Amino acid sequence: MTALPTLLTGVVPPVCTPLTPDNEVDVASLERLVDHLVGAGVDALFVLGSSSEAAYLPDAHRRTVVSTVVRHVGGQLPVLAGAIDMTTLRVLDHVRAAAAGGADGVVVTAPFYTRTHPAEIARHYRLVADRGGLPVFAYDLPVSVHTKLEADLVLDLAADGTLAGLKDSSGDDGGLRRVILGARAHTGTPSFSVLTGSELTVDSALAMGADGVVPGLGNVDPDGYVRLYRAARAADWDRARAEQDRLCALFRMTETGSPARMGRSSSGLGAFKAALHLRGIIAHPTTAAPQIPLSPEDVERVGKHLATAGLL
Repeated sequence: MTALPTLLTGVVPPVCTPLTPDNEVDVASLERLVDHLVGAGVDALFVLGSSSEAAYLPDAHRRTVVSTVVRHVGGQLPVLAGAIDMTTLRVLDHVRAAAAGGADGVVVTAPFYTRTHPAEIARHYRLVADRGGLPVFAYDLPVSVHTKLEADLVLDLAADGTLAGLKDSSGDDGGLRRVILGARAHTGTPSFSVLTGSELTVDSALAMGADGVVPGLGNVDPDGYVRLYRAARAADWDRARAEQDRLCALFRMTETGSPARMGRSSSGLGAFKAALHLRGIIAHPTTAAPQIPLSPEDVERVGKHLATAGLL
């Protein structure tokens, strides 16, 4: 394990999970992907998030991912692990597994499937923090969880030390700004990390005061996000905007799969994995069942996006 910094900042890619054609974890490819990310200068790694296909992976796969990444990183960078499940007791099982695998912190959504009151969501996070033994980052993901983490709730949990940070994938820029502005005044010390998961608006989030970014596209082009982050930290906003514009164009690869044939997850995650395969980083572009694979024509279009971005 690596001690988390007081304030986690920078580029924290949500690491894709390479799979073999028979849907086992491809450990060798996962190690190459970690080397690809670490070599680009990222600041931490986040496994078992949405881009990791955590929702599709059985528990044994999740344990393999955490232990593989922690072992391969060897303490060079902090490793966060998603502990994402429907209710508190199930989440605590994942937290214990992540701790046993050597993770430095966990990323946790609100409960889902059942309808929950804000008081129940607060209790959920406090129980996970009290009993789990690892720093907890809230994951605001209303598109999947169907619950929006309101700024006041997040700030209250930050103020009492329950939460170490927030990964905001809500797409609500106003809510994100409220958390950013409130976090420093609410906690009294700069110890609560606010990370945007909206990879298309990183420059504006950093300009608002966000501490870092968790970009799925960062698997494919981590160097681009590192350049973007460093430009923003240097207040070189023209360079940051130019890099963001290039990454927005590259992100169009996630629209390759036809919506008549597959869902957005199949198209987006399929594009990330196809790109990693085309770049020689992972051995297979397999996505977990029941996602639908990209067609050869789709993969060809992904390659054209990579070539335009200078990545092939």
